[in-house]
Amino acid sequence: MNLYDQCSIESVVSLIKRKWVIQILKDLFFGKSRFSQFKEDKPDLSNRVLSNCLKSMEEDGLITRISDGYERDVEYILTKKGQSLNKIIYEMAMFCMDEDMGDTKFNDETKCEIKRNFKDRLLFKK
Repeated sequence: MNLYDQCSIESVVSLIKRKWVIQILKDLFFGKSRFSQFKEDKPDLSNRVLSNCLKSMEEDGLITRISDGYERDVEYILTKKGQSLNKIIYEMAMFCMDEDMGDTKFNDETKCEIKRNFKDRLLFKK
């Protein structure tokens, strides 16, 4: 067995491959913490699907659910494990931007600003 075979990349991919997980992780890094906030820019995300996604992320140890006893006051925060995905999210965002994927093409100045913003939010020094 090769040394690289001992580190299962597939296990990391299984954590983030489910629909909406990456978007919710990014939202958490950028300050969103409530159920309704996760839905703000995702019209295709139903309450049931979001609820199931948050439960599975909690079971996987990526987030913690905090409640003061009232269902409407629930907040979600990243665990240490969830926070450790910051580099993956950063690199995915940079790849998307550098390869001009998506609908928006950015000039170099805008790319630098976006990179700086992501680094600050993701607490990632590069």
